[in-house]
Amino acid sequence: MAGSSLLALIDDIATLLDDVASMTKVAAGKTAGVLGDDLALNAEQVSGVRADRELPVVWAVAKGSLVNKMILVPGAMAISYFIPWLIIPLLMLGGLYLCFEGFEKVAHKFIHSGDADQQHHAELASAVVNSEVNIVEFEKQKIKGAIRTDFILSAEIIVLTLGTVAAETLTVQLGVMLGIALLVTVGVYGLVAGIVKLDDLGLYMVQKPGAASVTRKLGRGIVSAAPKLMKVLSVVGTIAMFLVGGGILVHGLPFLHHFVEGLIVDMNAVLHWLVPVLFDALVGLLAGAVVLVIVEAGRKLFGRA
Repeated sequence: MAGSSLLALIDDIATLLDDVASMTKVAAGKTAGVLGDDLALNAEQVSGVRADRELPVVWAVAKGSLVNKMILVPGAMAISYFIPWLIIPLLMLGGLYLCFEGFEKVAHKFIHSGDADQQHHAELASAVVNSEVNIVEFEKQKIKGAIRTDFILSAEIIVLTLGTVAAETLTVQLGVMLGIALLVTVGVYGLVAGIVKLDDLGLYMVQKPGAASVTRKLGRGIVSAAPKLMKVLSVVGTIAMFLVGGGILVHGLPFLHHFVEGLIVDMNAVLHWLVPVLFDALVGLLAGAVVLVIVEAGRKLFGRA
């Protein structure tokens, strides 16, 4: 009897782990849009930090990210247990915020001049070389800002994950959210650390004594490609935010969901996939524009504070 009970327990644990793994895979797909933006934003947050301090700063932000998730995951579990009806509204708010953030980034190109961005980057560079600037305090401010940004993006990821596993048992919900939290933190900040050190790797390959010409050429290519990679990540992350945010809104509003289903009834396989994707992106763009107009109007009425 003891042996059969142990086997039954092992089977239950294996089934639970299989459910957690399957749902974690689904949740990771749902949060992909936020991850792209999370990666680009956090890599950008360490700009203006001295090269020898980039990895310590990334590590400090990663630790702050873990603390954020230690707060968010129990909060999400409490919502799921005590007020599960709140999951859908939170999911819709998360979708709206994704659309708003994506549209704000697009609008920034038109609202703010290139001179303002150049001035901001010049201030960062000046802070690094200016001996009168307290570097430790400067780093602390950068870290605090990055952790605040991470909290918002982590909240979006946790809410999206919670919406994905809302119908599962509490044990599966907890396992999936813990898995996503660890996967996101290790994956994002591991990649951020690699991205911010790409230029150093390229410079090392160029300056390495006795390096072959191919190695030097590859190093120069890496140095040149590093800033372009950041731009690509930012663009891809923004597009993904419209797709994910718009998709949440479409699935959360039955009339939109039924409308797009009616559109694709008689379409071929390619259009059957493409039309809903484009529709999600369009809804995301429109929703982001509306929210941005409301936010800007609120800022003008009540002050930017």
